[in-house]
Amino acid sequence: MLLVVLLAIGGSVAWAVTPRTQSGASLSAEATAAVPSTTTAVGEQSDPPSNGPTAWTARPATVKARRSDTARLALKGVITGGISPKSVASSGAGFVTAQNMMYSHTVTVYNAKTLKLVKAISDQVNLARLGYPQYPGLVRGAPVEAAFSPGGRYAYVSNYAMYGPKFGPEGQDTCSAGDGTERSFVYRIDMKWLKVDKAFRVGAVPKVVAVTPNDQYVLVANWCSWTMSVISVKQGRVLRNVPIGRYPRGIAVSPSGKVAYVAVMGGSELVRVDLHTWKTKRMEVGAGPRALVFAPSGKSIFVSLNAAGRVAKFDTKSHTVRYSLNTGSQPRSLALSSDGTALYVVNYESGTVTKLRARDMQPLQTIQACEHPIGITYEPTTKRVWVACYGGSIRVYDDR
Repeated sequence: MLLVVLLAIGGSVAWAVTPRTQSGASLSAEATAAVPSTTTAVGEQSDPPSNGPTAWTARPATVKARRSDTARLALKGVITGGISPKSVASSGAGFVTAQNMMYSHTVTVYNAKTLKLVKAISDQVNLARLGYPQYPGLVRGAPVEAAFSPGGRYAYVSNYAMYGPKFGPEGQDTCSAGDGTERSFVYRIDMKWLKVDKAFRVGAVPKVVAVTPNDQYVLVANWCSWTMSVISVKQGRVLRNVPIGRYPRGIAVSPSGKVAYVAVMGGSELVRVDLHTWKTKRMEVGAGPRALVFAPSGKSIFVSLNAAGRVAKFDTKSHTVRYSLNTGSQPRSLALSSDGTALYVVNYESGTVTKLRARDMQPLQTIQACEHPIGITYEPTTKRVWVACYGGSIRVYDDR
């Protein structure tokens, strides 16, 4: 059942939708959580949700539009309802997830076209049933970040900490390697069935997750262990933990899948990791690197420098910064348009989103978004930008 409410916004008609499960019943305690969701979309009402395919099998047609660096961001809608998104991630197949930390204990899945809630997946799992008999009974996580396998079949979600018997002490941002902070888990969510089907024990306070283009490895930045865990997709286990440095966070994998770069947020370095030999090389980039995104050519990496308050373009051949500019206070997450022409930055303390021309880092647009925008993703099938607002909402922008 859907409750549709018409609202007057600035002289135009807006609409709000509160979705329920198809049966009208609440979702199961272990796999899902019932989270009321309200979507306020500006302008014309979009298509009703389908009762057919699951998230993974639904693939809306890609919108044809002009180059992203010539388009303008315009608000499409605002999503609220029992969420506290630390990040948002696009599946590339028409769906977006929000990771809602320990404040909501959910991963919420949305239809990218309609902006409607598909399912709220609980972070409560039985680890013993997932191959960890040392953790009996139900436990909870705290979803932080997510990355999708090529094609969008699986989502890998990091959990800041775990809650339940035999877990503790709880992770925190002020920590150090070897201080006793409990190791945590990365969940794998099967997007066909919309439930957690695997778990991987990684380091303490895992944050950013990245999947290699060939679907060989899942890479995890362990904030408090100062390492990067390497999960073999084929073997279904952690192969190794690569030493990185104080507070690793952002990870970017080259288009070739041969190397990964990891941001050392507690310093001023990037660490280049050869994904064949596992050798590392360190290079200076600027104070407090947080998020990393590769350019499609593989020749450059875009870097948000949270401590420096700047966004940089780093040359992977010369290992030097080619461009650096201020976009706002505490630039956090980054996203790149699917055509590679536009870069989007959320500025946490400024409450803004800045759009840059990727080629030469020229500012194209800055918009006031919300209090504490912290996550961002580009959704290619609709050419929309999704922004996670830590206060409890998601703002969605057309960019075409």
